[in-house]
Amino acid sequence: MIINILSVGFVLIGILFFSAGTIGLIRFPDVRSQLHALTKADNLGLGMVLFGVALYARSVSTFIILFIAWLMALGAASVSAQLLAHAAKDGDS
Repeated sequence: MIINILSVGFVLIGILFFSAGTIGLIRFPDVRSQLHALTKADNLGLGMVLFGVALYARSVSTFIILFIAWLMALGAASVSAQLLAHAAKDGDS
């Protein structure tokens, strides 16, 4: 029972971070601020959601797979944010 409550709590916290990242994307004025808000909040939100799902699954193999997926998403987000920021900088010139 407590594991289920913790699982739901982590998923809800993750959804809160996803919402904060989306609000930052909409509200911030320039591309770099928008990317910063989006990558930081969404990566943390994804980590929380995946941790909640791993708790719910109660399987070490599921936890390892979700952790690897989260690490890959972190890498992809950082590379894509760098490329977008560089493209935005070149467009400003």
